[in-house]
Amino acid sequence: MKENGQTKSIQIIGVPVDLGASRRGTDGGVSAVRIAGLGEKLTKMGYTVTDEVDVAVPSKESRPKETTGNMRFRSEILQVCQDLAVVTKEALNKGNLPLIIGGDHSLAIGSISGIADYFQEKGGELGLVWFDAHADMNIPGISPSGNIHGMPLSHLLGYGDKEFTGILSVNPKIKPENVVLVGVRDIDEKEKELIKQSGIKVYSMRDIDELGMSRVSDEILEIVTKGTVGFHVSFDVDGCDPEVMPGSGTLVPGGVTYREAHLLLEKCAETGLMTSMDLVELNPFLDKGNISAERAVSLVLSAFGQSVL
Repeated sequence: MKENGQTKSIQIIGVPVDLGASRRGTDGGVSAVRIAGLGEKLTKMGYTVTDEVDVAVPSKESRPKETTGNMRFRSEILQVCQDLAVVTKEALNKGNLPLIIGGDHSLAIGSISGIADYFQEKGGELGLVWFDAHADMNIPGISPSGNIHGMPLSHLLGYGDKEFTGILSVNPKIKPENVVLVGVRDIDEKEKELIKQSGIKVYSMRDIDELGMSRVSDEILEIVTKGTVGFHVSFDVDGCDPEVMPGSGTLVPGGVTYREAHLLLEKCAETGLMTSMDLVELNPFLDKGNISAERAVSLVLSAFGQSVL
């Protein structure tokens, strides 16, 4: 069933991974969002929420200690991303919209690989809205930390480790002209070079301050819908200001306000062209009474069309 071009059937996919980050706790984000009532609230909006699934993720405690390297926990995260790509692609094959709940942002390599591959097989290209305080454009060898949650966007564009860029197919998952990075305010020096080389469009917090989120949102949606079948939203809660989302291990002051984030996602919903969504980097162990999870759920509902009237 579709309404305004968007499927009314959603599959929530949990990915409790924190292997891609230095700070523990994002594996609890899946439970925090469920406790905040995501599935029930989507159902009340008129969506059919199909059987929820979880992708298996090994715990750090069960793995050999790994504190250094170009890609920490590489083999484990690669397996998670390969498995997740199969799950998201299958969700689309069944007519469901994949809603992926994390977990750290490394999972996006898997979720978007499956979604992009689904549309590429049909001759279409996927647009991508990447909402984040960070660029996530590091690659092995230039990443200061070796944490894979700082590398997903570069790999989706075809840079970096070939096993990650080649999940399901060897094609780059996303074309640079179809990507917008929004909310950024913390970029590593060597990342800046790769961003410029890639040619993706970036809206920093200064751009939002100067232009306003309404205009920025309109420009974003023009980019990600031009020549595409629709767009995926990869929403990192640290794109919001820490006052809005205290429950994250990668906080950067001076971020997007609660209302600005709602406005962007409300405008995404109005297009009827959102194909799928990630919600990542929620850390309930750093939260205050699950307020970040509750706000994150409210923001997801805006992306799916919730409005005041």
